Amino acid sequence: MTDIRVLITGMGLITPLGSGVDRNWTALLKGKTGIGELTLFPTANDLFFPVGEVTESFSPEGAPRTHQLALMAAEEAVEHTKGAPDAIIMGSTTGGMSRTEVLLKENQLSPALFSYHGTGSVAEYLALKLKCKGPVITVSTACSSGGAAIAMALALLKTGKFRKILAGGAESLCRLTYFGFHSLQLIDPHGSRPLDRDRKGLTVSEGAGMLLLESKDKAIDPEAIEILGAGLGCDAYHPASPDPEGGGALSAMKEALKNAGISPSEIDYVNLHGTGTIDNDLAEAKAFNRLFDEEQPLVSSVKGTFGHTLSAAGAIEAVVSAKCVEAGMAPGSVGCHTLDPRLKLSPLKESAVALIRTVLSNAFGFGGSNASIVIGRSRETQGAASPLPVPLAVTGIACITGAGDISETLNAFAKGLNCRGLLSEKEISRPLSTRAVRRLKRLSRMGLSLATAAFENAGNHKEPGSVFFGTGWGGLSETHDFLEALYETDERFSSPTDFMGSVHNATAGRIAVKYSAKGPNITTTGGDYSFEQALMSAHLMTTETDKPVLIMGADEFHPELSGIFDASVRKAETPSDGGGALLVGRGKPGSGLKLEPLFYENANENPHVISSLVQCLGGTEKINLDFGAVFAGLPAASRIMGRKQLDLFIQTAGFNGPVIDYRRYLGEFASASAVATVLAASLLKTGEIPSTLTEKETVKLKGKGIVLLGLGNFVTAVAVSSA
Repeated sequence: MTDIRVLITGMGLITPLGSGVDRNWTALLKGKTGIGELTLFPTANDLFFPVGEVTESFSPEGAPRTHQLALMAAEEAVEHTKGAPDAIIMGSTTGGMSRTEVLLKENQLSPALFSYHGTGSVAEYLALKLKCKGPVITVSTACSSGGAAIAMALALLKTGKFRKILAGGAESLCRLTYFGFHSLQLIDPHGSRPLDRDRKGLTVSEGAGMLLLESKDKAIDPEAIEILGAGLGCDAYHPASPDPEGGGALSAMKEALKNAGISPSEIDYVNLHGTGTIDNDLAEAKAFNRLFDEEQPLVSSVKGTFGHTLSAAGAIEAVVSAKCVEAGMAPGSVGCHTLDPRLKLSPLKESAVALIRTVLSNAFGFGGSNASIVIGRSRETQGAASPLPVPLAVTGIACITGAGDISETLNAFAKGLNCRGLLSEKEISRPLSTRAVRRLKRLSRMGLSLATAAFENAGNHKEPGSVFFGTGWGGLSETHDFLEALYETDERFSSPTDFMGSVHNATAGRIAVKYSAKGPNITTTGGDYSFEQALMSAHLMTTETDKPVLIMGADEFHPELSGIFDASVRKAETPSDGGGALLVGRGKPGSGLKLEPLFYENANENPHVISSLVQCLGGTEKINLDFGAVFAGLPAASRIMGRKQLDLFIQTAGFNGPVIDYRRYLGEFASASAVATVLAASLLKTGEIPSTLTEKETVKLKGKGIVLLGLGNFVTAVAVSSA
């Protein structure tokens, strides 16, 4: 058990109001707004809507706009600290899309131009600039991403293994989100008016918010400001619309209060998600009124000031919430002129002086993914001590490869045959009804099929309560088709269905709807290490009392985009894709298999990464005692680097068991490690590694587990072992 406290020791902001926390805070209290005209790209006159555009100067030769926004906020957050953060956890949805969509429009398809496209590249860029050698994780849960990233940082610090984590979110304006929200008819042509009777939608905006969080395990200054608790949940209602009764929002807020160990009466101010869309404001108001049914705290929405910064909103507003506590002030709801009586709220219209010790801040996103954060002054008492993560007990498995489903893939793999290639969409959709796959494209079909097969493989009727999904590139088919339609119509028309499917967490959201899974719903995206990030998230964010948890990884091959985005795909002889899913439970398993993430470090400028890995796994004697085989993930783009790391590991650990280079069999796609984990679990059930894989004799595992090593730019270790 751990009673570690998590303090905010640094903050950074850049928004349409300007750069710097103090500048933004002063403008916010004065009721100013950063909403104005769009200048970044041209639009037709009848499609010209207000936006929140950052006016600071950017380097045209540098990284994309999102990356530069993130770095500006990060540098302010770490300005007064020594040394690099131990980890970076970012919320982001579009990565380098603002540059990618221009390149695609101009038909500039040189892969070198797309090196910053990946959503996970923003966090990796910060890690490079700030020399972070620890885990680098990207959370992509649409507009709740920044809040979810802070919740994950809190959980990671509570383990006691890290002392200092940089967490936040960043987003830049781009055509995908500007025209995408318009296609859903969710943009207010007059600018954001949260909570107003005449509101018509949101205002798309950009910015970045970053927090430096540090753990303390001793008595602390009562004036210090902490992240007291966090709650995650899912509506499990609709891909784009909130639960009209606010059920998911209420659950997230309740969980945050429970995690913080406080009651609703101890909340002094609530920073609403408050986007200005008709349905969102009404659903959140219903949740708010159910939670605070006796006495309402102060309440407002700041999106009339900043606009909706999408994945950055939860982080930007966490910074605002911390300033509310620090200054004893609450901001007004800019844009709210005539209150909507249906909301039954009394929001502040102007900033007000108040005794504010504790704030609840909300961030909700597409797919019904909800995050609530409690921020406040340090207090003598706090919530129940957080339990340390325990291994996950595997109850069901599934995979899809070019060879077929799990039985077909395992049969080919056990014979030493390759599983590379692409199944048809009809083959991928075999476990699903025609109605279930209507209007769905490749990645969502794959995800739903994997979830269905893993649940059926478990052989029980207890449906999953949470979903953790890793994907390197998200819905490439939807992204391509959305932009193609936009450009073919001279940037006038686009598909709302494709826009919803283009967000990385669309697949996880659809799975939640299928199973009414209302627990945490997290999508992570970090290239070849996306599945490992999802597994690490599940290990941190679920408890022994939870329903079964789905942990998945999947990526699709797209004939036009995969090759220019993914350097490993370009080196592959055979186009391939697929994914893996594991249904797991918490607590001490009585029998079967257990799954545990053990190691995650940035390998760049980290010459001791392999010695750290060996030490983390227990040293030479324990490694050979615990593991009978190594499954090595060597992405083609970093194969030389990965091979050197593997050789050094074998030499340092003195490992003499079989080493299986699994991408040789599965092909090159970002989440191949998810399939490899499923195959490792399958071989453990048989108790042996066949000679066709060892290229020598059959190896009896004799109760030993299998360790999966991710190698290359990052080094990871995942253990699958007998319970």
